[in-house]
Amino acid sequence: MAEAPGGHAGAHPGGEGPGGEGRGFELPLLLFAGFRSVIDALHRELAEEGHPDMRPAYGYALQAVGLRGATASEIGRRLGVSKQAAGKTVDRLEGLGYVERADDPDDGRRKLVRLTARGTDVLARSAAGFDRLRAEWVLALGADRVRALEDDLRTMAPDGAFRLDVASWFNG
Repeated sequence: MAEAPGGHAGAHPGGEGPGGEGRGFELPLLLFAGFRSVIDALHRELAEEGHPDMRPAYGYALQAVGLRGATASEIGRRLGVSKQAAGKTVDRLEGLGYVERADDPDDGRRKLVRLTARGTDVLARSAAGFDRLRAEWVLALGADRVRALEDDLRTMAPDGAFRLDVASWFNG
């Protein structure tokens, strides 16, 4: 087999896959490129709107904290990382003013990580930004094609695909 760009084996002679359309290695690269285009555009917007230190991993962590708050152990489980790794991310988010630690009203032995007003603001701006970016895709591709793409990805994604542990997946 020929080697695909980036050192991936699997390209077929003539540049096409076995079905005569595309090459297998391109699908994950195109999916990732689409993902990156949306995430990068969102983070450019967030920087312009007063959140220049926001990183994609922080967005996942803020989602793991949630509107009700969570312990470092819960955040770690939701992200698929250790309690210690979650604690380091929480430290960074606390330093940036996105979260705060507080006593758990239900259990004085536990500390809850809660969103601050700044954390809630960045999540609201992110949601609005994702809606704007999806609308741009609708303008470029058409509503039916975007809806079909989303439906197709839901069909192909395994149950539980909306996990937040993307960082741990990339870091092994």
